[in-house]
Amino acid sequence: MAYQFDFSAILPYSGQLASGIGYTMLLTTTGALAGVALGILGAVLRAWRIQPFAWLFGLYVELIRNTPFIVQLFFIFFGLPALGLRLGEGTAAVLAVIINLAAYSTEIIRAGIQAIPRGQIEAAGSLAMTRSQIFRHVVLRPALQKVWPALSSQIVIVMLGTSVCSQIAAEELTFAANFIQSRNFRAFETYIIVALLYLALSVGLRAVLARIGSRFVVRRRTA
Repeated sequence: MAYQFDFSAILPYSGQLASGIGYTMLLTTTGALAGVALGILGAVLRAWRIQPFAWLFGLYVELIRNTPFIVQLFFIFFGLPALGLRLGEGTAAVLAVIINLAAYSTEIIRAGIQAIPRGQIEAAGSLAMTRSQIFRHVVLRPALQKVWPALSSQIVIVMLGTSVCSQIAAEELTFAANFIQSRNFRAFETYIIVALLYLALSVGLRAVLARIGSRFVVRRRTA
């Protein structure tokens, strides 16, 4: 018997899909802002070998990069309550995304910092630039220019990885898909639509990050 496609069965649940998209982008945005900020800190500590923090960050990076995201998520949501720290699904999901992205962005940004010639930093110091100015204009911005495509790709990967958060009932896009197919029993149509939505989100996010990079990272300001 031939399968009869019925995508109209998804229409009554458009509100759940929209809510799931919003939740997914909230997780991604929060994770990107906090994760990259933490990654910058870790990259500086590791690139300039500021001990003992460089060693601690190195241990953290290796731990996160060599364990599955779902295990990290479950540890935060199911494991921490055993220590008396109970988090809601939303808080646990955000924290897991931040911790995961921070580890990867640490190594990405560290590569950019280490690519900055030492003589360039010394030349900036000879021009009486403050340490803050040297860091912002001579170290951080050129480093981000070098690694922005890789960092953008990692943010998109993390956005797709937020689908795992449905396992702890965080109401992102995959959670919405699971809810919908459990009601209309149209799993094929539901997940086709959700896959296309993830594709659109990925393409859109890449475009936004490319725009941010060209506006605030790569482009040089003129007087």
